[in-house]
Amino acid sequence: MREQTTSVGAGHGERILAEAVDAYRVVLGGRLLAAYALGSLAHGGFSELVSDIDLGLIVSDPPLPTDGSMIQVVAEAEKGKGPALRKRLSVFWGTPAMLRGEREGGRFPALDRLDLIENGRLLAGADDVRLGLPRPGTHELVVTGAEFALDYLAGSRLGGEPGQGSAPPRPAGKDPIEEIRSPDLLFAQGVRRLTKLVLFPVRFLYTAATGRIGTNDDAAAWYLATDAPSSRLVAAALDWRTSQPTDEVAAVALLREQIAPLYLHYISDHISRLDALGEVELAAAFGEWRRRLVR
Repeated sequence: MREQTTSVGAGHGERILAEAVDAYRVVLGGRLLAAYALGSLAHGGFSELVSDIDLGLIVSDPPLPTDGSMIQVVAEAEKGKGPALRKRLSVFWGTPAMLRGEREGGRFPALDRLDLIENGRLLAGADDVRLGLPRPGTHELVVTGAEFALDYLAGSRLGGEPGQGSAPPRPAGKDPIEEIRSPDLLFAQGVRRLTKLVLFPVRFLYTAATGRIGTNDDAAAWYLATDAPSSRLVAAALDWRTSQPTDEVAAVALLREQIAPLYLHYISDHISRLDALGEVELAAAFGEWRRRLVR
């Protein structure tokens, strides 16, 4: 199932992208080879309620030592210009050599490189510089997703760069495991964090199984077609992305019944995958995550 591009609030997101691209044209000049919409503004499914605004920049080789800091400064300036939606701007960048794996640097984790290759929508640049870029392999995709999950979903701080789009920062002082074990606490954090904590494991499972980028609709449709647990919660979270839950009691009851089984299924799946890939340390960290969750 492909998400529809006529999603709620996409026009606002497009304006934020366009203004950010204009700002990068000013500071990068001719070194800006191309700019791409990524995430839900590229493949569809954007919701002003919860979605991120993902921008990919391709900068000419060789990189300058100041590129990373300058790109971050511009991103922060764009985030500070207006309403809360602007604060969800996340900028990924790299040079062609970085994206080909020929040199280190930039900010384009494997999951976001895959999104660029599969879904990137050209916003600026005469040529589509994605052509010929190598697709991340299954090993890299699984490891990148696992590292992010340990950071954002388990709170272990072992993770690398976030993938599948930027995620909102964890609420200060909140342990993700406690949020999963205490659904009323998770519900209180708001619909954006709520839907991400439910749908991220589904998206990572989809990517690991298919080698494709895990859009929300595609991943949920794939998951709901299996015999995996917590299907009612996954379907509800997909709906909550555009229409937040109004019945707190029912939503918390559904979370209490189904979120832990969803995570235990995801963790067990990835322990097996990581073991098979020889990622012993990551598999052990997932095992510890499972032990903490079931205490």
